[in-house]
Amino acid sequence: MDSDATVGDVITGEYVGVTESDSVAGTVGLMCDDQSSSAIVLRGSDPVGIVTEWDVLEMVDAGMDPDETAVSEVMSTPVRSIPPDATLVEAAGVMSTENIRNLLVEDDDVVGVLTDRDVIALVASLRPNSVEDPGVGGPTGEEFEAVESDPEGGTTGFRSSAAPAATDAEYSTQGLCEVCGALADTLAERNGQLVCSDCREM
Repeated sequence: MDSDATVGDVITGEYVGVTESDSVAGTVGLMCDDQSSSAIVLRGSDPVGIVTEWDVLEMVDAGMDPDETAVSEVMSTPVRSIPPDATLVEAAGVMSTENIRNLLVEDDDVVGVLTDRDVIALVASLRPNSVEDPGVGGPTGEEFEAVESDPEGGTTGFRSSAAPAATDAEYSTQGLCEVCGALADTLAERNGQLVCSDCREM
C-alpha cells in the first residue's frame, strides 16, 4: 500500500445521513439508492452512531420489523472517526485492530466515510500482476522444479526453485477474510480461500 496516500485522497465526500428517529426501512432504502454499506446517524450536525449492513442483518435475524424499528435501536455507537489527513495505512490499522469496516472521516465537520472496500480498491490498484512473464524478470525454465504429490509419484505441477514452497501461501497485503469477513493485516490461502489468522486456527 502507498504509505503516502491519505484518507482524504480516496473518500468521495458523500455519505448517507439519517436521524435517530428514522425507520430502519427508510434508512435501508437510502443506503440502497446511494449504494452505501452504512449510514451516519446525526443529532443535528453531530454524529452519534452508525448503521451498517451488518446491523440491519442482525435486526432481521432478531425478527424485528424494519418499518416499526427506529435507527436508534440498531445503530452502533460510538462512531470511530479519523481525520482526512491520516494515512490509509493508519486507517487500515484502526479497522483491523477494532474489527470494523467503516470509519467516519471528520475535520471539525463530517466529510465522509472510509470503508474497507475503499482500502482494498486502492491496494488492488497498486498491486502488480500476480503472474509474471518468465521472459520479463520472472524465473527461467531452469529455475522450475517438478512437484510430486500424488501417491504414484507422478508429477502434478511445477514450482519455482528460486523461492521456498509453502503449504499456506502468506499474503502481506491487507484484505478481507473469506470466512469471517474481517479486515486482516495478513491473509493465508487455505483450501482455496484467503483466511485470517483466527480462521486458520479453527
